[in-house]
Amino acid sequence: MMRLSWLSWLLRHFTEYGYSQGLLRAAIGTTAVLVTAALVWFTLHRNRPAAVAAAGLISALGIGWLAFH
Repeated sequence: MMRLSWLSWLLRHFTEYGYSQGLLRAAIGTTAVLVTAALVWFTLHRNRPAAVAAAGLISALGIGWLAFH
């Protein structure tokens, strides 16, 4: 249930948090990316290589998206 509510929050606020939006919004966006990566890690924890790869990919893509947003 928490994962679904987290994803709905991300979808609602998708365009509001980027590094060009100011320091506070950038910090919130970065935290959202890292929490999402942690949720993916915990979802895939039984397969450690997949968890590491997926969490790393989400972190890199999310922070990259924030940087160019």
